[in-house]
Amino acid sequence: MSDFDVLIVGAGAVGLACGYALARAGMSVAVIEKESLIGAGVSSRNSEVIHAGLHYATGSLKARLCVEGRRALYDFLDAHAVAYNKCGKLIVATEDREIPALEKLARQAEINGVEGVRWLSGAEARLLEPQLNAAAALESRESGVMDAHGYMLALQGEIEARGGAVVLQAPFLGAAPSDDGYTVEVGGEAPMQVSVRMLVIAAGLGAQACARGVANFPETRIPALHYGKGNYFALHGVKAPFQRLIYPPPIPGALGTHYRRDLGGVARFGPDLEFVSREDYTVDPARAASFYETVRRFWPGLPDGALQPDYAGIRPKLHGPGERQGDFIIDDSVDNLICLFGIESPGLTSSLAIGEEVRRRIEAR
Repeated sequence: MSDFDVLIVGAGAVGLACGYALARAGMSVAVIEKESLIGAGVSSRNSEVIHAGLHYATGSLKARLCVEGRRALYDFLDAHAVAYNKCGKLIVATEDREIPALEKLARQAEINGVEGVRWLSGAEARLLEPQLNAAAALESRESGVMDAHGYMLALQGEIEARGGAVVLQAPFLGAAPSDDGYTVEVGGEAPMQVSVRMLVIAAGLGAQACARGVANFPETRIPALHYGKGNYFALHGVKAPFQRLIYPPPIPGALGTHYRRDLGGVARFGPDLEFVSREDYTVDPARAASFYETVRRFWPGLPDGALQPDYAGIRPKLHGPGERQGDFIIDDSVDNLICLFGIESPGLTSSLAIGEEVRRRIEAR
C-alpha cells in the first residue's frame, strides 16, 4: 500500500493547483516544499497579472492552458473571496511601425479563442487613459491583477479540507521506482521515506535538479534551464497614471516591460529580461536608465527621479539569449511520473488548467 496516491514536489501556485485538482478527484495527495512558506519561489516574485491568452502560439500548451486557466481562475477567486481587479489591459503601439505587431496579436487572440479583445485607435486609447502615448492599441478586457498569495492559501485550504497534506521545510532528496510507483526520500528536520503511486515534479527553478534525482528519468529528457531575471521598479512620489495594465508589443523571449497598479494602488514597471547565471534577487539601480527610456515611450510624463528599485524575480526559461521562446513542457514519458519544466508566464494564470491537465494524464494511465 502506498502512503499517498500522489506526491507533488513544489508548493507554488502550480504545484498547489495540481494538488487541488487531484484531491478533488478523490486521490490522496501530499505536497512537499523545501521552503518554510508556500509560494516562496517563482510564485512570490511575479507581476500577479491575470493574462487573457492572446500572446501564445497556435496549438501550444500555453495558449490552451492560459485561456482555460483564466476562465477557471476568476470563478475560483470569486468562490474563495480572493481579491482581484479585472482592470483590463492595453497593448500599445507608440508609433506606426509597431502597429503590425498589434495586428498579429489581434489575429492570434482570435485563433486562441480569447474573448473581450478590441482594436482601438490612438484617440480611443487616450479617451480611456489620457496620459498614454498611443498610435493604436489592443484592449483586452479579460486581463487583470490578483492576490497571488491569497490564491495559494485558498488552494492549500482546499487540499487540506480534502484530507491532503502540504508539508513545509521538506526538501525532495530523490526517488526510486518501486513495484507500484516510487519510493521518495524527503529531507528536513524529520527525514522520511514515502511510498507513492504517482510522483509530480512542479518545482519551478528546481524542476531540472529534482528530475535528476529521480532514478529512472532519462537525462536526455531534462531541458536546459536558463535563469531569466526580471527586475521591477516602483513609482514613488507620483500618482499612478493609469487604471489599466499597459503593455508594449512583445519583445523576443518575453512580453516586455509593462505597467501595473497593484491591489494596494502602487504603480510598478517591469519585468525586463536579464539572463543571469545564478539566483540573485537584487535590483541594480543603474537599470533605471533603461526603464525611463522604455516607460517614456508610452508615458512621456514620467518625471525624473520617480522610479525606485523594487524587487526581482527569476523565471525558469527553457531558452537562452537570442533563442526562440518555447512552450511549457509536461513530460509524462515515464510510468508513474510527470515532470513540469519551463512553467513561467503565464503559469500563474494557467495553474488551475495545468492541474486539470495533470489530473487527466494521471487518470488516463
